[in-house]
Amino acid sequence: MTVEAKKETLGFQTEVKHLLHLMIHSLYSNKEIFLRELISNASDAADKLRFEALGNDSLYEGDSDLKIRIEFNEPQKTITIIDNGIGMTREEVQDHIGTIAKSGTKQFFERLTGDQAKDSELIGQFGVGFYSAFIVADKVSLTTRKAGTAVSEGVRWESAGEGDYSIETVEKPSRGTEIVLHLKEGETEFLNDWRLRSIIKKFSDHISLPIVMSKEVVAEQDEENNEITPANIEDETVNSASALWAKSKDEISDEAYSEFYKHVAHDFQEPLTYVHSKVEGINEYTLLLYVPSRAPFDLWDRDAKHGVKLYIRKVFITDDAEQLMPRYLRFIRGIIDADSLPLNVSREILQQSKQISTIKAGAVKKVLGLLENLAETDGEKYQQFWEQFGNVIKEGSVEDFKNKERIAKLLRFSSSHTDSKVQNVSLDDYISRMKEGQDKIYFVTADNFAAAKNSPHLEVFRKKNIEVLLLTDRIDEWLVSSLSEYNDKHLQSISKGELDLDKFDTEAEKQQQAEISKDFESVLKQMQEVLADKVSEVRISHRLTDSPACLVTGAYDMSLNMERIMKEAGQAANMLGMGGSKPILEVNPEHALVNVLKNEQDDARFADITHILFDQTVLSEGGQLDDPSVFVHKLNGLLQSLLA
Repeated sequence: MTVEAKKETLGFQTEVKHLLHLMIHSLYSNKEIFLRELISNASDAADKLRFEALGNDSLYEGDSDLKIRIEFNEPQKTITIIDNGIGMTREEVQDHIGTIAKSGTKQFFERLTGDQAKDSELIGQFGVGFYSAFIVADKVSLTTRKAGTAVSEGVRWESAGEGDYSIETVEKPSRGTEIVLHLKEGETEFLNDWRLRSIIKKFSDHISLPIVMSKEVVAEQDEENNEITPANIEDETVNSASALWAKSKDEISDEAYSEFYKHVAHDFQEPLTYVHSKVEGINEYTLLLYVPSRAPFDLWDRDAKHGVKLYIRKVFITDDAEQLMPRYLRFIRGIIDADSLPLNVSREILQQSKQISTIKAGAVKKVLGLLENLAETDGEKYQQFWEQFGNVIKEGSVEDFKNKERIAKLLRFSSSHTDSKVQNVSLDDYISRMKEGQDKIYFVTADNFAAAKNSPHLEVFRKKNIEVLLLTDRIDEWLVSSLSEYNDKHLQSISKGELDLDKFDTEAEKQQQAEISKDFESVLKQMQEVLADKVSEVRISHRLTDSPACLVTGAYDMSLNMERIMKEAGQAANMLGMGGSKPILEVNPEHALVNVLKNEQDDARFADITHILFDQTVLSEGGQLDDPSVFVHKLNGLLQSLLA
């Protein structure tokens, strides 16, 4: 006997123990889903075998009639799920069942509340899969053999769903997987032919391969020949066993669409919305695509597989077809079934195929149309979508030039005209509220909503009642660098360059500004000399009404917020003059601190106040001081002089 063939007892990964405990206690009210999950896994195994066998027919081992069998044994209190799909090796069993390798596992457990009802939603979002067996079973035995391997290379896995499991190499004549559930006390309701059939019809009718159960055919008497045909047992297909997406939309209920989503997405919750469409012509294909109601935990994992499965004439090809959906729509789940592609299509062909490119373009249009319709007809649902996937959609404005205008229409932001940080203002909403004569869409970027809402750059806009979009997501800096205009309106940062607001000023205000600028010429010059190594210019501000000063970057320079993000990411830091273009310091001539400088005769004191003003602006912009102790020392000195 080889080392591998021996029986081993191994401990579950800590996360598996936690998940098992949560599932058993939180999903108990919906325990019949165990059968749906195990049937879904069996269906996936059959799909994978069908695809692998396209290039190696011997994997069928003389049996190409793929099916799933459900059996129950009342005296032994067992339910058995059998498939003749791809099967697993010993290593695959340990990888897939002994551990959870899903991205976002840590965040998943951090979000659990201890409230069973709320936690059950999260568990469903995370995916329950094989472990759902332990909702009804106190012991599970899995026997499997990978297609194409020797009979002696079967694997048996057993566990009571507590701290450990056993695994051993066994003989298994047939390929595929057999799972035996030893039911807990009190779960005998599932040892019933009608109960199991009703669950299959409810949750798994859409599975495209047969799900069979045994049925007793009663004895019949042939009166003409006076013979009795004895009773016998026959297999009966319980589900409709046809590809749901190939049916007419009129034939499919909302419940059937929902259950198919849960199968294809391995999700526990209802989808938010979906689109089912058949495209005819030279390049024929059918698509059934869903928007989940919640973001999957691997949404930000760039190595995660995309959620759209490729079929060719109802034959599963791959669930890793990046060519079917762009990165910014990676949350989409569903299938695309192409009629015009060859069954033996390779990854290389997929990458280079013009037909695939056409299908992808068509699928993207359908998804964008679906989201546009949702935004127009159901604002509440669209807000739910935006809260889950808004940041991902924003990537599309950077990545998808062809659809940039359509994507921009879907964007939502916070606004200075509301007190809520909820992002629910569209660019069209903003344009509809623009002041007469306004030709720009104004925005400010910041680390968070509070920083944006309280930015000194907003002061003059509040005074003139001009709306400003508050952009607080990290992706927003890349978004506005790519989306420079919308509907012929230029997007303008209120913290960059000169503000074009003089059209909203009266002649008296313009004259007053000119006089003030002349009056402060010497002050600005002296401040410039003090801050020569930190700023490119000191000038009178037309943006401030309450704050003494603010920092501004050049119209074509990187914003201070962007420089901060780059610095935190380990990139070269140009912020506040550190190795790059220097910002501009704007001062408010009506503020008492600035007026103090106008009359200050002591050069050292003038320099200290100037440095304090500058450091304050750095802090208000969310930046960090090079040496905070110097700032504190100068500030304390100023306070002491005021008390003297």
